[in-house]
Amino acid sequence: MAGVIIVVLLVLLVVYVIVLYNSLVADRNKVKNAWSQIDVELQRRFDLIPNLVESVKGYMQHEEKILSAVAELRSSWANATTVAEKSTLNNQLTESLKSLMAIAENYPDLKANQNFLELQNELENTENKISYSRRDYNDTVTKFNIKLEAFPSNIVASIFNFNKEELFEVKDESIRENVKVSF
Repeated sequence: MAGVIIVVLLVLLVVYVIVLYNSLVADRNKVKNAWSQIDVELQRRFDLIPNLVESVKGYMQHEEKILSAVAELRSSWANATTVAEKSTLNNQLTESLKSLMAIAENYPDLKANQNFLELQNELENTENKISYSRRDYNDTVTKFNIKLEAFPSNIVASIFNFNKEELFEVKDESIRENVKVSF
């Protein structure tokens, strides 16, 4: 009788480990999917930039520095592979786009240009999608990381080499400041 109880307990333990493992795999894939959603929206934003820059170029000949910075960031995007690299580029681009939009306020003809208005609206929609995707990604990563640290799933996670995921966050506090435009 004691042998049967031991076998049942071992079977239950194995089933529990399998369930935890499968749960960790599912959560890891949710993290990858959430990152993919951010990546799609960030790529969409980077794809909108050449059109925005072209719309603005004719009005802002003396703002070449900002236009060049935006173009350079777009080029760097293609080489970024990690969450940290893309997060840094995203933060730098956000700062450049804030400057670009603030400067555009000083050009009434540009503000009234239909192409510019459509691009600005498209960019705003994309920014909202990015914001939502970042929140979703960070929520998913946080849940996954908690599972990696909480008992007893941390034991299964360490046995099968699951690693913590990185949050998508603003590391440069200057990004949070308002843009100051002066001529």
